[in-house]
Amino acid sequence: MTHPSLTPQDPLDPSLLPDGVRSRFVEDINGLRMHLLEAGWEKAADKPCLLLLHGFPELAYSWRKVMPALAEAGYHVVAPDQRGYGRTTGWDAEYDGPLTPFRPLNLLRDILGLLAALGRRHVEAVIGHDFGSPIAATCALVRPDVFRALAMMSSPFPGPPKTPFEAPAAKADVHADLAALARPRKHYQWYYATRPANADMTDCPQGLHAFLRAYYHHKSADWAGNRPFRLDGWTAEALAQMPTYYIMDLNETMAQTVAKEMPSDAEIAANSWLPERELAVYAGEYGRTGFQGGLQWYRCNTTGAFLSEQEVFSGRTIDVPATFIAGAQDWGIHQFPGALEAMASDAVCPDWRGTHLIEGAGHWVQQEQPEAVVEQLLAFLRGV
Repeated sequence: MTHPSLTPQDPLDPSLLPDGVRSRFVEDINGLRMHLLEAGWEKAADKPCLLLLHGFPELAYSWRKVMPALAEAGYHVVAPDQRGYGRTTGWDAEYDGPLTPFRPLNLLRDILGLLAALGRRHVEAVIGHDFGSPIAATCALVRPDVFRALAMMSSPFPGPPKTPFEAPAAKADVHADLAALARPRKHYQWYYATRPANADMTDCPQGLHAFLRAYYHHKSADWAGNRPFRLDGWTAEALAQMPTYYIMDLNETMAQTVAKEMPSDAEIAANSWLPERELAVYAGEYGRTGFQGGLQWYRCNTTGAFLSEQEVFSGRTIDVPATFIAGAQDWGIHQFPGALEAMASDAVCPDWRGTHLIEGAGHWVQQEQPEAVVEQLLAFLRGV
């Protein structure tokens, strides 16, 4: 199933969006023409603003189910396609293109540019999901004057990296250890940093729509194998307990990995949180852009190329009110052992307002259980 093609110069077809959500562009944002979805824009200047930051492989569209309710609660709600994604243009889609524009502090600069264009000196809260969660955390860490509260979703943030001024203890090469297991494995983020990853997914044998269906299903509460638990540590043996969408078989692509868990026709027909018509939006967008823009974010992380500038914030805490929301069936909260606990500590978020795990949701919590997410977000916002 495909969706009629639209060029990136066009807004999304309104028929694809809930009532009260619109698609538009903002020009000249740190070199980008930025696409965003927006709700509650009427008399926006009189309303507090919420900024929603998506992750991978997602889009501003991933927030469609929560935006109307947040707008009805009195907020101006803004969700951009971030650099490397969707209808936002002005970024280099080549693997060999420069990584520097995709580093976390430049993603923050994108966001500050967008807020300036919208006439916003601050937002009531920045809310990030998946890879958007550590970017939202970086926003609140670096500019608490602009980002007055923080809600992280599905990906814990354990604080800025520590400086190496004291010699760190020697660490085992977990990737070599994963490859040496009796069932050889590899970590998906380091796979995402490889040259073939984009084509493996974009040009996969089953087709992009079927790949995304299996990928979203495999990481959702619909997949019965998602029964996460706390891991003992960052070791190959501990990590290998996670499903294959995190710790992959060494010689398989992500498309091969998730194809084994493709839901049946009956399961697809019964899916109410991501029906075929909505999945076709993702397939249409990624069919045009590929995945490399989002994969550059992973490369920035796994190479450590920009770690030194993030180390400038070592020891700094997130001082605005903060909370975490995730699906109870989401392995993502445990993929980096210790991060969930560190995030809620005074050493990272001294004004912690709670960790909330939502039953009946896996990794795509704001799509799988949007009403519960809205309830938690509004309770948090009322408290701050």
